[in-house]
Amino acid sequence: MRKFLPLLLGAAPLALSAHTAHAAEIGIAVSGPVVELQVSQQVLGDPDKAMVSAGVSSRAATAVAAMQQNAAEMDRVLKQMAALGIPNERIQTSGITLNPQYNYRDNLPPQFTGYEATNTVSVELRDLERVGPVLDALVAAGATNLNGPNWGIVDPEPARAQARTKAFSVAVAQAKDYARMAGYRDVRLLALEESLGSQQVMYNESVMDAAAPAIKASTPTRPGLVATQVTLIAKYELVR
Repeated sequence: MRKFLPLLLGAAPLALSAHTAHAAEIGIAVSGPVVELQVSQQVLGDPDKAMVSAGVSSRAATAVAAMQQNAAEMDRVLKQMAALGIPNERIQTSGITLNPQYNYRDNLPPQFTGYEATNTVSVELRDLERVGPVLDALVAAGATNLNGPNWGIVDPEPARAQARTKAFSVAVAQAKDYARMAGYRDVRLLALEESLGSQQVMYNESVMDAAAPAIKASTPTRPGLVATQVTLIAKYELVR
């Protein structure tokens, strides 16, 4: 079972104004001041996927030769992915390029040297203990360009729900604090906006140490924790 740890980022008042300006903006009649708050909340969880990109660069005298050579080399990399048991639906071509190459020297015009072709695929891995071995196997099969891993969560909705609940609770508490300090009894929610942050990898020493014995790849990897963030912008009327 994946565990999520709430991490409070903070709540900041955006505005405390007379009711007339905000009443026109949100279309709700109010009789008291309006406070606008921005609250961000993160929930930390164990990642269960890793995104890596692998590609091949090939050079040849002509564009056709560069593309043909690149196709043959990339085919070996894709066959290696199939041999590793990576499903086709988790492999996606992310870029193919073909560019002329030049040799630049001081005080001399550029000298054309041929063409370079590249082919890159993005791969989603679900077995995190195999990330290192997979990268090693792809290089052995001919991959010359690697990027990643980028850790993430396949289904971030449970973590987002927790972050959303925490953020909403903080927003209500903050609004009530402002009401009390301003001499009002309670608050009334007028408007609510939400934005979702991208998943971010967070360092966590205990998780990394626990994972180390299980990862025996020649290329070591550590997943750490992934932060899922929700930001709310809430407007409250202060009521007596």
